[in-house]
Amino acid sequence: MSNLHLSRVERSPVVAELAQSELQKKLQLYQVFLKLYEHHGALLNQILQLENLTDLSFEQTRQSYVQAVINGKESCIITNLGEGKSRKLRQPQLIWTIGRGENNGICVGNQYISRHHAAIQYLKAKGFILIDFNSTNGSYVNGERIYQSQEIQDGDSIRLGNLIFPFFINLSTQILPIVATELLTQSIPKKNKLNTREPENFSDETKQFPSSLSSSPEILQKLKSSDRHLVGISILEKHLKLHQNSEIVDSFFESK
Repeated sequence: MSNLHLSRVERSPVVAELAQSELQKKLQLYQVFLKLYEHHGALLNQILQLENLTDLSFEQTRQSYVQAVINGKESCIITNLGEGKSRKLRQPQLIWTIGRGENNGICVGNQYISRHHAAIQYLKAKGFILIDFNSTNGSYVNGERIYQSQEIQDGDSIRLGNLIFPFFINLSTQILPIVATELLTQSIPKKNKLNTREPENFSDETKQFPSSLSSSPEILQKLKSSDRHLVGISILEKHLKLHQNSEIVDSFFESK
């Protein structure tokens, strides 16, 4: 096909209409993406962050969080940002700074976070607010970038640079009722109904049974009339459960 023929095809109304239609679809897709990013920016950022990961190890995919505790005299933040382990952080001014710098209350070793990136502050009149320190990669609350300060609520999603974490608030403590005894006993291992082992605290008198006994009535009668054996039986009754006595005695005579 010659270049002249290709030029005529490209200038044809059909090709122009197809190109215009394709361009319109791309524009609509772009507009949908912008709306999606505007309302669900945190979700898209999480997807993009996972796409950039080459090693999905446990340390990299561990869920970070920040939980604020304001309960009576207790004013602190519990978080695993920074060292990856949960810590309770108290601050006398009720402001917790976040950044790469070691002098921050919460030091995060992340190259996308500024040295002094942001801070979480508690004000009695407003509650908790997130403050951005004119960071390079910005601070976001539920996908929307903030430029000064923004109130944050329980369950909000916060993004600093490419670090995303949920924010929780604990304002009260609830005392739960006592667990029923029936539920507790279900977790206790059950012992065997028949335990033929001799208790360690038995006296020597219990070891004075005859070495060989017959199951004849005469021998049983002698056993019942013997004071020595009665003493042994009375000691057994003191140390064993009542419902086990007959089974143990029967087993003893049958074995002989």
